[in-house]
Amino acid sequence: MRGEVLSHLQSMGFLCGTLLPEVGGGASVGIGAARRKYVRPQHARPLGAESARSFTRCFRAPVRDHRAAGTDHRLGGCFLHPEAAAAGLLCLGSGTRVHARRECVMRLGSGTFAAGCVVIEVLGVALFLRGFFPAPVRSFSGTEHHAEPPAPEPSAGATSNWTNRPPPLFSKVVIMLIDGLRDDFVFGSKGVKFMPYTTYLVEKGASHSFVAEARPPTVTMPRVKALMTGSLPGFIDVVRNLNSPALLEDNVITQAWASGRRIIFYGDETWVKLFPRHFVEYDGTTSFFVSDHTEVDDNVTRHLDTVLKRGDWDVLILHYLGLDHIGHVSGPHSPGIGRKLGEMDSILMRVHTSLLAQEREMPLPSLLVLCGDHGMAERGGHGASSVEEVNTALLLISSAFERKPGDIRRPQHIQQTDVAPTLAIGLGLPIPKHSVGCLLLPVVAARAMREQLRLLHLNAVQLSRLLQENVPSYKREPGFEQFQMSERLHANWVRLYLEDSRSEVLLSLGSKVRRQYSDALRTLSRSLSTQGAHYDVYSMVVGAVVVLEVLALLLLGVPQVLGAAAELDVPLSSPVSCLLFYLALLLLGAVHVIVCTSAESSCYFCSLAWPAAAAVLALVSALLCAVVSALTRTLVGGELPKRSPARSGSRWSEGDLLFLLGTLGHAASLGSSSFVEEEHQTWYFLINTLCLALGHDICRRCFPGDDGDREGGFAGVAPTRPDKSPRHDLLGLDQRRKGQSSLDTLRGREKWMVLASPWLVLSCCRLLRSLNHTGVQWAHRPDLGHWLASPDHRAELSVLAALCLLAIFALAHRRCSPVSRVAMALGLLGVYCYRAATGHLLLPWQQDSKGISKGIIEARFVYVFVLGLLFTGTKDLLKSRVIAADRARQPAGLWDLHGGLVLLAALLVRPHNLPVLLCSLLVQAVMTRFVWRPLRHSAAEVTAMHYWFGQAFFYFQGNSNNIATVDISAGFVGLNTYVEVPAMFLTAFATYSGPLLWASHLVNFLSSDTHSGSALRHACFCYALLCSLPASVYILLVTSLRYHLFIWSVFSPRLLYAGVHLLLTAAVCVAFIAADWRHAKS
Repeated sequence: MRGEVLSHLQSMGFLCGTLLPEVGGGASVGIGAARRKYVRPQHARPLGAESARSFTRCFRAPVRDHRAAGTDHRLGGCFLHPEAAAAGLLCLGSGTRVHARRECVMRLGSGTFAAGCVVIEVLGVALFLRGFFPAPVRSFSGTEHHAEPPAPEPSAGATSNWTNRPPPLFSKVVIMLIDGLRDDFVFGSKGVKFMPYTTYLVEKGASHSFVAEARPPTVTMPRVKALMTGSLPGFIDVVRNLNSPALLEDNVITQAWASGRRIIFYGDETWVKLFPRHFVEYDGTTSFFVSDHTEVDDNVTRHLDTVLKRGDWDVLILHYLGLDHIGHVSGPHSPGIGRKLGEMDSILMRVHTSLLAQEREMPLPSLLVLCGDHGMAERGGHGASSVEEVNTALLLISSAFERKPGDIRRPQHIQQTDVAPTLAIGLGLPIPKHSVGCLLLPVVAARAMREQLRLLHLNAVQLSRLLQENVPSYKREPGFEQFQMSERLHANWVRLYLEDSRSEVLLSLGSKVRRQYSDALRTLSRSLSTQGAHYDVYSMVVGAVVVLEVLALLLLGVPQVLGAAAELDVPLSSPVSCLLFYLALLLLGAVHVIVCTSAESSCYFCSLAWPAAAAVLALVSALLCAVVSALTRTLVGGELPKRSPARSGSRWSEGDLLFLLGTLGHAASLGSSSFVEEEHQTWYFLINTLCLALGHDICRRCFPGDDGDREGGFAGVAPTRPDKSPRHDLLGLDQRRKGQSSLDTLRGREKWMVLASPWLVLSCCRLLRSLNHTGVQWAHRPDLGHWLASPDHRAELSVLAALCLLAIFALAHRRCSPVSRVAMALGLLGVYCYRAATGHLLLPWQQDSKGISKGIIEARFVYVFVLGLLFTGTKDLLKSRVIAADRARQPAGLWDLHGGLVLLAALLVRPHNLPVLLCSLLVQAVMTRFVWRPLRHSAAEVTAMHYWFGQAFFYFQGNSNNIATVDISAGFVGLNTYVEVPAMFLTAFATYSGPLLWASHLVNFLSSDTHSGSALRHACFCYALLCSLPASVYILLVTSLRYHLFIWSVFSPRLLYAGVHLLLTAAVCVAFIAADWRHAKS
């Protein structure tokens, strides 16, 4: 047969022979599992029209048979015989003779392609985050923490006898750290009402009070590090806060342990993880089980009576967590806050009384430190940079601070890092080497002038050395110049003191030197605090390159993967065999060696093992080849849609422009700190605009004018031209299903419901905006959520929650199986019982809060039905894969899975947020019945709408780009102890329940739609592209803005949110692939 084909082709004027080199003007075509490149030889003889027609007729019938058998040899609508393809000779239409070059390709579904791209992008983002948030890895020598000789006292020609380290100021130090103790809890009205003994010490007692400002991130582990090291922890400590590693940086605890001090600790186990071998006695409790605010403090207090009577310790640390846990669960204005403050006041009085009784037998006074690690936001969380979160109370109590009658001491504003040098000097220890804090002058104000200047000089020397190590041009820094001036004045003062210690000039000159030192310390501390972070630029660049290459692949694949087949031809051999791959790999390897051998600071990517680094570089090179190949195929091969003269009048639809401009506008807005802080306003605007555009489109379809709008019907927004040729649609967003518009069949009430649906959705969104004020500008203002969550309105909240749960059942059970409906009903009943058990809601027979518990039994009762729904849905889904006749089970299984997620969200969200969940289900139902199906939107358009609504409902829940809005209490629902993996999963689901539920509904909606076999693959690709574009743009923006004033308080938290969102998008894309049974079967 092959010989007959060749003879026939030769008789028709075709040439055969050796392979010809490729020349410009070639075209590509897919042939089964192979791709061929066709070129026109220089000496080819054109065929006549009759020869071409006879050639086509000759092979038309056989080709159809082979197509039925699964072999498709196609070029521009002309089917060719497989033997002709095997012979290496094909037809490029009339008048062209060609020869073919084989190239192996793999036909990949657009969903699989998108999921693979997102997974690779997640790896790139992870590498970028590791470089942007470098973990402080320091290698200390064996003598790092041993006492070093102190700087000598400055002197001008005279010989000073003060060369040793100053002695300690206090014999014992007790640190009582109350987690979440913001300043107004002590110095405000709550302190006066609930902490009378502490208020007495602040106003009349022997104490000094301060408002210590904590730098973001305001979470426990970084704040403990700041208190003990005096340095500014990195923002990556937000993530490391979940599992704190041992602290290697120089700190007060390590210095005290090295000097032989005996340290006892009770409280948050974060201290035990940071200082694993430093405590002679300790009892740690987990800090993440926020449902417990009683036992977690009782475990600390039960040791007090015993340890206070003993005298075998030098430092006692007590870390109380109950106040912070109450804030996470109920907020800063709940009644539990007052009761807990009263409990802390009584404990403070016990400790202070015991220390005063023991001072009679000690040569030096004791020091009691009352402080908070961070504050508490108005919603009860913390982690961001609001005033309520960064301002903490600090009270230093000692008999050495006796005040004279009429001495009024108001709280002074200081930095939290000032505690470390003050504690070190108070214990007679070296100041931590990386501390940027300043000695609190009131602590040493009662000491002799020479001793005060000596202590200030030691602090100034430590800061100046740190400045020299970190700033090359340190000599031009104002703080260093002030330090040199202070040293000269100090030396003159010492010379005068040694000559005549009773001179009257000494007092005035000493006061001047003290002020000069104080100014120098503040300037040095400010210079060191504002120094730019040490970024791992190399890791950032490699991660950003991977992300951008993936984005380029997604964008270049748009014309092909959004086609009717939703498939992409991926070359198998070209990325690893082309010369560009090896050249790029060689070049990147050389750059890697040069950077890693010349880097002055640590680099994470350089620290990887060489196989891992080589794999990453090979991935970058392969992605580069894939991008170049796709770009060449698009530009040269003519895959990009071209505007023909017949289509010159085509235009973009309103939906195309809205989604394109909205996505690009949102990505561009992320370069502004104000838009990042108020990103919810952007999504609210886009959703409102979408509703208005849908309303306009529906009105135009229901009431057509004389301009031919009726002609377009349901096929699209833009009218169809008389020649019926499809209009140019670059993004493929308007590939709507053909058929008669169902608006023509709607009459009466249903038609009016279609008209009213966009306005109903718009009204729901406006109502939800009033429920939770988020962001920065409006977050402090009272909203409906605050009113409902207050203890005075529990009856109203109970009624609202009951109605919402009933409506949620009515909306969520419609497509579920009968067994799943019963499970849903019992689960929602359990949700109400759980909230009533925890004291948020009231039962009809419950008149007070005496029966309040953790609700563990009730929550686990709900978990049983959640797991049952998920199991039932998964079983039906798998059964539809195995049994071909059971394909109808797939939609029911997906709806059971969706119902399980709805039930889990109802359990985890706060009770006042149940209307958000209800409105989410209501909007989904309205849009499905009255918008998407009647208007016959394409899969891409439906996906874009789901993505936008999911983002909007993320903010309707009260979330923002601040870490403080993360509700970590959701991670402990139904748990009686802290379990890391379930707690992280539940917290992530509760935070992103809005986007996840909308993605789940998208899978269900498209799976129930049997008219489009490629809908899920289109949706998966569009969803991945909509998430990847702003994430990639934001990585570029953050890189360029890494020295911005608000980089840590505004941009960095948003970067963490973007990383988690991209990770969840990868999971959503996997769900799309699992639900696409047609793709799975193929």
